[in-house]
Amino acid sequence: MTIRTVLFDLGGTLLYFDGEWPDVFRRADKALMDALEQQGITFDREAFGKDFRSRMNAYYTEREAEFTEYTTTFVLKEALVSWGYLGVPDSTIRPALDAMYSVSQAHWLPEEDAIPTLHALRDKGYKLGLISNAGDDKDVQVLVDKARLRPYFDVILTSAGLGIRKPNPRIFDIALSRLDATTSQAVMVGDTLGADILGAQNAGVRSIWITRRADNEANRAHGGEIVPDAAVDTLGEVPAMAGLLLGD
Repeated sequence: MTIRTVLFDLGGTLLYFDGEWPDVFRRADKALMDALEQQGITFDREAFGKDFRSRMNAYYTEREAEFTEYTTTFVLKEALVSWGYLGVPDSTIRPALDAMYSVSQAHWLPEEDAIPTLHALRDKGYKLGLISNAGDDKDVQVLVDKARLRPYFDVILTSAGLGIRKPNPRIFDIALSRLDATTSQAVMVGDTLGADILGAQNAGVRSIWITRRADNEANRAHGGEIVPDAAVDTLGEVPAMAGLLLGD
């Protein structure tokens, strides 16, 4: 039996961000430090805030170059070690990260055509998978549930959970294996050329680039170098395009 499969990216594809990142980072870092202090971890807030954000920025740069996910938990623990807090338990780290991510989670909203598109694909018999590059697995799981997307997906994978990032083909291989699907009957939908589209190509999977939120510096840097199998402006166009690419 042929199993037709559509893989999706999350942020910028099924969800959109309605905030301003500098303001969100400022408020998120404050929430993180508030939560740590409630757990008895004290420090010079201004200095620690600058140190942690510097480490996070370096982490963002490094992970894009190496396609390896060290996770936000790792970065925070390393920062705390440098401030003399060795062996801080997860029971302290997790609530602090939850507080931090709650700030950004409030700004991630589902696209209006996300659920109708997923519903249409399921009605057509497609299996659906989600592959998200993210520094924290729980953050993604919360976003998926907040947007009421979970019932539509057979597999949900994150780079934080697996330790590898798109465009590493291994994360696509894992998704297809768990779906009992083949590359010839799969298509990837995403907004990022260097992660979603190149990753699909690396894995031998067809790709659909959704462009309505794709005008950014990262994508412009790959303009003309990474070419998707198809491009659409909205999610509503995905079911028909997937059918064309997979020969339905």
